[in-house]
Amino acid sequence: MSERTLYDKVWDRHKVTTLPTGQDQLFVGLHLIHEVTSPQAFGMLRERDLEVAYPDLTHATVDHIVPTANRDRPYENDAAETMMAELEENVREAGIDFSDPSTGDQGIVHVIGPEQGLTQPGKTIVCGDSHTSTHGAFGALAFGIGTSQIRDVLATGTVAMEKQQVRKIEVDGELGDGVEAKDIILEIIRRLGTEGGVGYVYEYAGEAIENLGMEGRMSICNMSIEGGARAGYVNPDETTYEWLEATDYFQDNPEKFDELKPYWESITSDDDAEYDDVVTIDASELEPVVTWGTTPGQGVGVTDPIPEPEALPEDKQDTARRAQEHMRVEPGETMEGYEIDVAFLGSCTNARLPDLRRAANIIEGREVHDDVRAMVVPGSQRVQEAAEEEGLKDTFEEAGFEWRNAGCSMCLGMNEDQLEGDEACASSSNRNFIGRQGSKDGRTVLMNPQMVAAAALNGEVTDVRELKEVTTV
Repeated sequence: MSERTLYDKVWDRHKVTTLPTGQDQLFVGLHLIHEVTSPQAFGMLRERDLEVAYPDLTHATVDHIVPTANRDRPYENDAAETMMAELEENVREAGIDFSDPSTGDQGIVHVIGPEQGLTQPGKTIVCGDSHTSTHGAFGALAFGIGTSQIRDVLATGTVAMEKQQVRKIEVDGELGDGVEAKDIILEIIRRLGTEGGVGYVYEYAGEAIENLGMEGRMSICNMSIEGGARAGYVNPDETTYEWLEATDYFQDNPEKFDELKPYWESITSDDDAEYDDVVTIDASELEPVVTWGTTPGQGVGVTDPIPEPEALPEDKQDTARRAQEHMRVEPGETMEGYEIDVAFLGSCTNARLPDLRRAANIIEGREVHDDVRAMVVPGSQRVQEAAEEEGLKDTFEEAGFEWRNAGCSMCLGMNEDQLEGDEACASSSNRNFIGRQGSKDGRTVLMNPQMVAAAALNGEVTDVRELKEVTTV
């Protein structure tokens, strides 16, 4: 097993005991909750006459089902209104901080935690959402958990887990034009598979990772779960500390920053740390990656041919055939020219300010294709406000994009933002499963934000490098 990695150090510091099941009981440093997975857990507490053990270590927001268009209360969708009302009651009774839409701090849970300074290196972080791995970008151990575990964390401040192996993924070299963090993680999942990370956490390292801003690191850690890994993280460094120092939490508590930084530095993986596996990738060889199938692992460079099912491992051939039939693609062809009906910029993967800036840079002075329905959904109200102040909203709207309020939106289609019929969507989100975006016949092509912008302009998957002024993360 691994030794002296960040994962080992943080795990050991938070371990309370080993349970009879063989699992370790970990103390939780931050519990993030939202409106979809928490109501049942609060109900379980009431049934047992239990209270929230650590309300000060818990933070709530609303993101999954909240409308991104009309937010007048009560919401038009009865389920959304019910969930919102339930969350409001639960946090009020428990004394939990709540970033609701009236605060200006609401947004996707994995966007607001980092931007408010709640996410910090060396913490254990849990949330009833699989993409909690996002927070690992800060050197935290961050895990998605189920409803019964949410109950346990609310009641005890701890969670039971099995320790995993650690795979180090070194990404060296420099990214080329139009290639972003999203392409790195899509390539990792393509190479290792959607189940390749089962039993592991991923430590992302190497020159290309170190050169990313925090937003790019979050995009990579966000999709660790899509590769089967239990979590993913990046060792904290000066880039991490600069981000944290500028957040509200440390602006209000500057002495806390000086107090915590030595701890953050101490939990980074040692130079002689031992790993259970090491994978290396040359970033300079990457091009923009798009998916051709119905899992994030079915991806390909935008100019590379879609694989023949027979050329894949035997256990993946039938899945590939079904995916190609659903997506209406042919092996041997490239994804360039694949017609799209919808362009979606958003999700906890790619809805932060730099993501929107890069996409706006591509579409500025251009117009969305007549046959494309395009929308931008900022990851939080703070991102939304900053983008509007910079004029990004105007840029998008002048090009023909619809500008929405913060939320998960079309990433999972739990509100009004959904595909219709067999529409094909160029999406900056993290999953392309059948039915993921609201229609069982819908087709989702994952790609980076600049590629989404290029597809929106041309009405088809387009190599963004063919357009001027492309940028990297």
